[in-house]
Amino acid sequence: MFRALRVTRPIDGSTKESRVDLVEDYDDDALGEGDVLVDVDYSSLNFKDGMALTGDPGVMRIDPMIPGIDLVGRVAESADPRWSPGDPVLINGQGLGETHHGGFAERARVSGDWLVRIPDRIGPRRAAAIGTAGFTAMLGVLALERADALGGDVLVTGAAGGVGSVAIAILGGLGHRVVASTGRPQETDYLLSLGAAEVIDRAPLGVPGKPLQRERWSGALDSVGSHTLANVLAQTAYSGTVATCGMAQGPDLPGSVLPFILRGVSLVGINSVYITPELRSTAWERLGTDLDLELLDRMTATIPLADVPSYASAILAGRVRGRTVVDVRN
Repeated sequence: MFRALRVTRPIDGSTKESRVDLVEDYDDDALGEGDVLVDVDYSSLNFKDGMALTGDPGVMRIDPMIPGIDLVGRVAESADPRWSPGDPVLINGQGLGETHHGGFAERARVSGDWLVRIPDRIGPRRAAAIGTAGFTAMLGVLALERADALGGDVLVTGAAGGVGSVAIAILGGLGHRVVASTGRPQETDYLLSLGAAEVIDRAPLGVPGKPLQRERWSGALDSVGSHTLANVLAQTAYSGTVATCGMAQGPDLPGSVLPFILRGVSLVGINSVYITPELRSTAWERLGTDLDLELLDRMTATIPLADVPSYASAILAGRVRGRTVVDVRN
């Protein structure tokens, strides 16, 4: 028997009153399919987890469900010859906390195809601190590198959140000039300490703007969407690239084709859930070499499993800074 957070939608199918319980007596038979059983030590809190805990049907695809799109732990049992008991492993995405029971539990049954060995330099807690948000940030950096879009000022929106914080730390550490956009001016010193060269107010980006504006960014990593993404595209320089990975402001894109056809701007979507094993391995290798782990520690808080519901409300409201590790066994 083990502990797990369980989200249940009400019988009428509404999402506003979804119930979240800390269940003390889950058993392995309730975990679904998979050929590897993992003893989970850590998970992390991401924006998508906050959505899952509300019962959002776009995230919560099974009912009831154990949320948690990340897990870090040790193999307990394996029918997959690639993995042995005691192996330190992690999973980001792969449907965890959406279509398959996730990491907010002390045990998980998963496919061996989903597992990644924890890099030695990073270790379990830091792997959870990176989590899906940090992994997504690295994928965004790789996309901007492939597009050769890092030659000038690089904008990071949603800068004080998980994706933004890790992206700034990576880009700043690689020597790029990073401009951080945030609606939290009290976080200016924090963002500068991570490696941002400049901090700007997000408000002008978040309202309707002209389809073409002054060229400012060689590249950008956006986790906000909606008017913010439209304005970032309108301000991106000729042949620049914007990598988009979130929709905190909204899923719409109320913009114009003009940045694409008059400036040759590229928009690249970042999906961290289902990617090739080769790209997943590359991203984790780069996180092991390019992310300053002391900066990661400074942007990370740790909470017990029972505190996840209250922190989920805060992350949806944009009040959580950096990364939050969930100590599943506390």
